[in-house]
Amino acid sequence: MEEQLGDKTYFGGDDLGFVDIALIPFDTWFKTFGSLNIESECPKFVAWAKRCLQKDSVAKSLPDQHKVYEFIMDIRKKFDIE
Repeated sequence: MEEQLGDKTYFGGDDLGFVDIALIPFDTWFKTFGSLNIESECPKFVAWAKRCLQKDSVAKSLPDQHKVYEFIMDIRKKFDIE
């Protein structure tokens, strides 16, 4: 994903595009699964997500990230996923 983002502000270029809108709801999920340290492994992606979340239209349309995280942890526990 970082290769596709390159040096652009958003996947859509200078403003949000379809890929940005489709991908940003999964930001919390990316941070939650696996042993990947997304902050160190994908810094461009993390910076992109922060830029997206600074837009009021995006921030207001997404569920609370803490609630999503709790939901994911509950699902992982229920299905015994490490």
